[in-house]
Amino acid sequence: MIATNSNSLSEDRWRQAILPANATIQQAIHNLDAVAIQIALVVSNDDILLGTITDGDIRRGLLRGLDINSSIEGIIHRDPLVVPPKLGRDTVLQLMQANQIHQLPVVDESRRVLGLHLWGELVAPRRHQNTMVIMAGGQGTRLRPYTENCPKPLLKIGGKPMLEHIIERSRAEGFQHFIIAIHYLGHMIEDYFGDGSRWQVKIDYLRENAPLGTAGAISLLHSRPEMPFLVSNGDVLTDIRYGELLDFHCYHNAAATMAVRLHEWQHPFGVVRTKGVDIIGFEEKPIARSHINAGIYVLEPGVLEALEDGEHCDMPTLFGRLQERGQRTIVYPMHEPWLDVGHKEEFEMANLLSL
Repeated sequence: MIATNSNSLSEDRWRQAILPANATIQQAIHNLDAVAIQIALVVSNDDILLGTITDGDIRRGLLRGLDINSSIEGIIHRDPLVVPPKLGRDTVLQLMQANQIHQLPVVDESRRVLGLHLWGELVAPRRHQNTMVIMAGGQGTRLRPYTENCPKPLLKIGGKPMLEHIIERSRAEGFQHFIIAIHYLGHMIEDYFGDGSRWQVKIDYLRENAPLGTAGAISLLHSRPEMPFLVSNGDVLTDIRYGELLDFHCYHNAAATMAVRLHEWQHPFGVVRTKGVDIIGFEEKPIARSHINAGIYVLEPGVLEALEDGEHCDMPTLFGRLQERGQRTIVYPMHEPWLDVGHKEEFEMANLLSL
């Protein structure tokens, strides 16, 4: 089954568009009219996709002499374009645009129907009920003197606080409820954002009496979320699609997902490979590649059981605890632009790039 956060059409509705192979044209017409998504999915008894039917297929069949009591056998489009469930929203949209179609079935490797993408739903802003927690309590010592009288998340990039960039981007993807964890100069963040009504969202606050770390702060949640929730550092600027990260997490049935970035580092010197005292090879300024933590996560509500109220805990520690408990933790490789504004050089570069 497609996860409830998937970009594909909700399960109840696409299942209404399913037709058995022995249906009549009259039944197909009734289905297209009742479900109103301009396509019917013809499947076998075990949900294997046999083909699709649209209004155009019916019209062409009637012009060939078929009538409404005829079987749909002669009008099924048997080789429709389909996609696997892991395909991202942008790729799906590109495929639909390139092939000039507005419906795209989602199938597994056996062609069993799992869902249906609709152009109108993909391009329309989705509304997520999932909460996003933003960590904004750090002192920003590496950014002084900028943070002496201003909390780091309120530092402006392109004339707007970093935290505002995160909230606005998330809101554009349909996220409506934010919880901001605050500590250092937290009153300034509360004064600026208030209850969120200025941005047409709801904002609540977690107030840390002492720094608790990225994971420790969420132990202060007053009530456990009922759905997977996102956690983001308040100093990360990125074009990541939070909705696709959430979908990825749900599809893989993980307890916790960490967004990661590929980081490359070139050794400044030629490297000599040895075995004992013997030289066995040379590498001229080799490039090392590794994944780094991007500071954005999706967590299941149950992970809160791995935290003690008010204890200091960072995210890597929490992920380690979950692994020890046998719970699945995964990475989401991201390729979008990303900047961790942790030092003065990065802050100044971010402002230069925004000009």
